[in-house]
Amino acid sequence: MNITNDIKYIGVNDHKIDLFEGQYIVPNGMAYNSYAIIDEKIAIMDSVDVNFSEEWLGNIEAALDGKAPDYLIVQHMEPDHSSSIRHFAEKYPEAKIVSSSKAFAMMKGFFGTDFIERQIVVGEGDTLSLGKHNLTFVTAPMVHWPEVIVTYDSCDKVLFSADGFGKFGALDVEEDWACEARRYYIGIVGKYGVQTQALLKKAAGLDIKIICPLHGPVLKENLEYYINLYNIWSSYGVETDGVVIAYTSVYGNTKKAVMALAEKLEEKGVKVALNDLARCDMAEAVEDAFRYGKIVLATTTYNADIFPFMKEFINHLTERNFQNRTVAFIENGSWAPMATKVMKGMLEKSKNLTYAENEVKIMSALNEESEKQLDALAQELCK
Repeated sequence: MNITNDIKYIGVNDHKIDLFEGQYIVPNGMAYNSYAIIDEKIAIMDSVDVNFSEEWLGNIEAALDGKAPDYLIVQHMEPDHSSSIRHFAEKYPEAKIVSSSKAFAMMKGFFGTDFIERQIVVGEGDTLSLGKHNLTFVTAPMVHWPEVIVTYDSCDKVLFSADGFGKFGALDVEEDWACEARRYYIGIVGKYGVQTQALLKKAAGLDIKIICPLHGPVLKENLEYYINLYNIWSSYGVETDGVVIAYTSVYGNTKKAVMALAEKLEEKGVKVALNDLARCDMAEAVEDAFRYGKIVLATTTYNADIFPFMKEFINHLTERNFQNRTVAFIENGSWAPMATKVMKGMLEKSKNLTYAENEVKIMSALNEESEKQLDALAQELCK
């Protein structure tokens, strides 16, 4: 696949994988993207997962039509992009390896060698000329590993964005970009919003026409749309108006309250996203929590604490710097309800959270008093 006259796609699709990073469900697989820039000198942008080394090396051969690459540029050392480096180095012994100093230190850890005789170490603002294609390297520490660099080609105005602007899903499957890019960003990069904002500010000074990420499709049109979403996500802004309700329920009484609240909100024209934390994809629930501006946490007191799936969910939120949201609580406890207290304690370190004035306390099952509390909460969440 030609990206431009001189840039070719040489990545692979993975439909064997079931869990990306051992935790994210990927029903449509993953793409491990790699690119060849063909000029007077030839640069290969990143490698692929080691399980696809042979296919990737075959793609390089086909793209270069018998020529040998001069450089392998390594932007990110996570193994889905770096674990074929050794195979490349063995096949192309004359090629130089271009990367950051931290990446070479990681290569020593992964491969037992840092390819010292073949190193070209680059940092912020360094350049590499391939002929008419001049590459400029931009550091992107903690987006989402410390060694990351991204690369700008001023000739074709292409940003090779490493894991930035990536998404779940193989390239031979049609699906909505935002849904799986959001889940990917929030789940994997979401903790590092400040660092992503810093990278976006650097990118704003570049004339970018094409974005080539390491996962997901090449972005060529309406780049403002993608950049705007990344700006919202990385600044922990509200993308969509509505209310997320995340809940657990043991015998159905908490669920009954949640469904009643959802009905009341929807009758008032409010968009509601429901997540049963014991059954849903946890990453989808976390994605919703960062997408909408208001969230209701509903759970039971359990072992003088809260139900395990709710605890896991809140841990996912706080470790990703959950902030700038309105949070409401529904608790259920047959003799000593304390779920709201526990949940608030878990959220103490989160920034800029506004707690709803109305809380719902259920003593085993809904009654007249807790029904009134639900009504009051629904009214408040509509404001």
